[in-house]
Amino acid sequence: MAAKVEAGRLPREGSPWTGLWAVVAKEMADYLTGVRMLILEALIVLTAAGTVFMAAENLRTTVGQDRFLFLRLFTTQRDPLPAFIGFLAFLVPLIAIALTFDTVNGEFNRRTLSRVLAQPIYRDALLFGKFLAGLFTLTLVLTAIWLLVFGMGLVRLGVPPGGEEVARTLLFLLATIFYGGVWLALALLFSVRFRQPATAALASIAVWLFFTVFWGMIAQGLAQVLVPMRYGLLQEALAQDQVARALTRLSPITLYSEVMMALLYPSLRAFGLIGVLLQFQEGVILGAPLPLSQSLLLAWPQFTGLIAVTVLLFAISYISFQRQEIRA
Repeated sequence: MAAKVEAGRLPREGSPWTGLWAVVAKEMADYLTGVRMLILEALIVLTAAGTVFMAAENLRTTVGQDRFLFLRLFTTQRDPLPAFIGFLAFLVPLIAIALTFDTVNGEFNRRTLSRVLAQPIYRDALLFGKFLAGLFTLTLVLTAIWLLVFGMGLVRLGVPPGGEEVARTLLFLLATIFYGGVWLALALLFSVRFRQPATAALASIAVWLFFTVFWGMIAQGLAQVLVPMRYGLLQEALAQDQVARALTRLSPITLYSEVMMALLYPSLRAFGLIGVLLQFQEGVILGAPLPLSQSLLLAWPQFTGLIAVTVLLFAISYISFQRQEIRA
């Protein structure tokens, strides 16, 4: 009887990335034509159009008076709808999780993974291709929404955006893509670790809910224990706020929200209690905007943090996938 050869462990001939773009093209075609993605696209387009339309109605009276009018399309809210950035922070993780929670374990359950790896496609190319396909699909969707927001702004407001506004929103779009990349990598990790897609989806959503609902309260409670307010001094309040912010920055949601605030609120000079105190500092003009370079410098640690978390989660997924036994 012929010995069984483990798929994906054949002696390598040529580059380990052979077949990478074939995997990317196939996965992107599946994502963009699937019913799941069409439902998500319709949901996010409707929410984007509704929030931006309501924001534009509020801003039409301030045309010519606001230097950063187009930025306010992303941040202005009108009851009963929240601001557009609020919808993005909520929907982007769900879209990312929906794309990749079954990308590997689905192949296991359909018993197609060993057949794919029996072709001249290695594990490296397969996993990296699936992740890139999800990231490219998310980038395509978010870019289309970004263009939709600007198009509606041009139609409703009747004025073009400034160069700095375009640059700030482009950086915001890039940060949103990497924010989605964190949840793509997390869902991919659970897809590798759990054989049942339902388990992977529930684990991913549980992590998202934990950071969305509970982590802020836990971080605040830990800060009160680690740095208690003994005498009610300002220095104690600042120290406690810094510890709480350091703990909350373990969440990608906090990192993304701070990048978003630094880029879309040009007058922001610092985060937390320090930012509030700086508004009353002598010589600081209340509400005066920072140049883009200074806002980017303020957001750079959080921006690199999002990239680092994405790379770390994908690396763990890669190592775990390489160690799994897959036999033809």
